[in-house]
Amino acid sequence: MAGNDAVTGFSVQDYAGLAFYAAAWLAYYLAVERSAAGRRSLNRVMNAHRYHWMRGLIERDNRIVDANINATLQNGSAFFASTSLLAIGGSLTLLRSTDEVLVVLGELPLGLVTSRLAWEMKVLGLTVIFVYAFFKFAWSYRLFNYGAILIGAVPNPTAGPTPEMELAAWRAASMNTVAGRHFNRGQRAFFFALAYLGWFVSAYVLMAATAAVLFVMWRRQFASDALAATERGPWPPPPA
Repeated sequence: MAGNDAVTGFSVQDYAGLAFYAAAWLAYYLAVERSAAGRRSLNRVMNAHRYHWMRGLIERDNRIVDANINATLQNGSAFFASTSLLAIGGSLTLLRSTDEVLVVLGELPLGLVTSRLAWEMKVLGLTVIFVYAFFKFAWSYRLFNYGAILIGAVPNPTAGPTPEMELAAWRAASMNTVAGRHFNRGQRAFFFALAYLGWFVSAYVLMAATAAVLFVMWRRQFASDALAATERGPWPPPPA
């Protein structure tokens, strides 16, 4: 294939597409988690509500509802961790079926001709993304477990909130926030994995899919109805 790397079989467009993909992922991470503008993102706004939740917890004798909420969050992490393992298994299956897949690709109307090494490297890259997602979801599951312990460590109210209770609730909220952050990073890997699939067609499809995924994720974080719901208020007056 003229113009392609003699070793990997990748073209200049492939390298450009991969660079665009990595830059988009990095830019989104910086915008949501590290920039001042990211403070208005849905994830960061929900982090503030996590602290409000734990602040209200110290005024309740019965924490069954709080424990159930934490268990629901933990179950979500477990579900996505299991899904990541299935995705890893599917990727490795593709790697084992390289010869069959290359024959099928060569017979498609689009003529998706690629070298064996290029195909295997693309599949390995997809596998790495899903492995990263698994580690994030598994760690999030563990952190929600720790969060449940910290919720249980918050003293019951006696004559009102005390500094000790405030500190214990702050620790529980902080652990819950960290767990949520890792969960969000795992989901982000899933979304970018969808964009990565475009590379199996061409570098141009990779760049287009990355731009589309980036736009959808940006809109959900900064311009969605979900974000508007978290900022809604005050409570409307009752009808006359």
